[in-house]
Amino acid sequence: MFCRCFCFFSLCLFLPTQRRCALGHVSDLHGRDTTSLPGFENLTMGYNKYLRPYFGGEPVQIAMSLDIASISSISESDMDYTATIYLRQRWTDPRLVFHGNKSFTLDARLVELLWVPDTYIVESKRSFLHDVTVGNRLIRLFSNGTILYALRITTTVACNMDLSKYPMDTQTCRLQLESWGYDENDVIFTWLRGNDSVHGIEKLRLSQYTVERYYTLVSMSQQETGSYPRLILQFELRRNVLYFILETYVPSTLLVMLSWVSFWITLDSVPARTCIGVTTVLSMTTLMIGSRSSLSKTNCFIKAIDVYLGICFSFIFGALVEYAVAHYSSSQKRAAKAPQEGRASELSKEKDEVNITNILNSSITSYKRKISFTSIEISSDNVNCSDLTMKTHEKIKCVLRNKMHRIISYFTIQNPSNVDHYSKLLFPLFFMLVNVFYWAYYLYF
Repeated sequence: MFCRCFCFFSLCLFLPTQRRCALGHVSDLHGRDTTSLPGFENLTMGYNKYLRPYFGGEPVQIAMSLDIASISSISESDMDYTATIYLRQRWTDPRLVFHGNKSFTLDARLVELLWVPDTYIVESKRSFLHDVTVGNRLIRLFSNGTILYALRITTTVACNMDLSKYPMDTQTCRLQLESWGYDENDVIFTWLRGNDSVHGIEKLRLSQYTVERYYTLVSMSQQETGSYPRLILQFELRRNVLYFILETYVPSTLLVMLSWVSFWITLDSVPARTCIGVTTVLSMTTLMIGSRSSLSKTNCFIKAIDVYLGICFSFIFGALVEYAVAHYSSSQKRAAKAPQEGRASELSKEKDEVNITNILNSSITSYKRKISFTSIEISSDNVNCSDLTMKTHEKIKCVLRNKMHRIISYFTIQNPSNVDHYSKLLFPLFFMLVNVFYWAYYLYF
């Protein structure tokens, strides 16, 4: 029975006007009448595929549903995603009503002879209809004139992304369906069953993302030529951060901890401490370059992962600078002690060769010179700048000199070995505090 119906409907579509589909009969070239399926007669008489149903009257109600077969790729650099979808559209055409309560699936090539909605995908960059082994389209006709038109489409759609919290970000993407030429006076788009009109998206397994939630919307697109109906599927994608923790965060943290090893090495071990500092700095630089190269087109964003790598690099570089400061202070201290020790050694050698008078004279002279030098250079902060005999500019210079000496003495490292001692405590403490603020901000704000 199905074959007879299908053949009859096909004939009605393709026969020339001289051949008429009469009520309950088909007239062939030889004038013989054959019985057809009751209710399929006159199906295409007066049908014009260039005119929509209810032409000149009420708009056509088009109900849609979607099956998301897959989302094959999500590109942060191009800011788009590629999805394969099954799009199903339903509308009623009173010109195709026939008797009975059955539905018939027709050859998809017959869609060229029917009126169909001009639906397109908004913000689509590339789209194509699958055609293996034939065009993946379906036409189903119901007795009340309802038509089901289904398509299998793969499309690449733009998705604007905010990567400031990458890789702890959540992106919101849309799939939007809109009428191209028919405005709201001609067609009305609706979801067939609201949120239940979309299937398959909750079962998707993506490499870097998890679908948090999705919902459907109905809106109007205001254009210069009119107001066009639009259906929106909006879904949120939360990135899986575990991969990035193992790939970037853990190695960078370990490099920071490796730089702290130098605090337990003595200041005299110059090759060891320099090697650790330079190696960790270079390794951190390589890690930063590798992280940014994976998203080369999004370098305009200051991402969360860039902030963390910058923090780690700062702590590693700080450990190297700490050793430079400690070693320089230690060298200066040893250089300051060397002349005093040399002078003491010379005096001990000449002790047996000079008499007591010369020793006393030498000591008094040295003492006077030392007092004079100290009063001018070292203890200048004790100079009385309120002397009435001093001029105004001299008093200003005196005050500034005293202030500078106080500042210099405040930052002077008396014991260079204490630098490492304090660094062992301060570097880990500050790094932990920075991590607490970092993760709290990007995870909860």
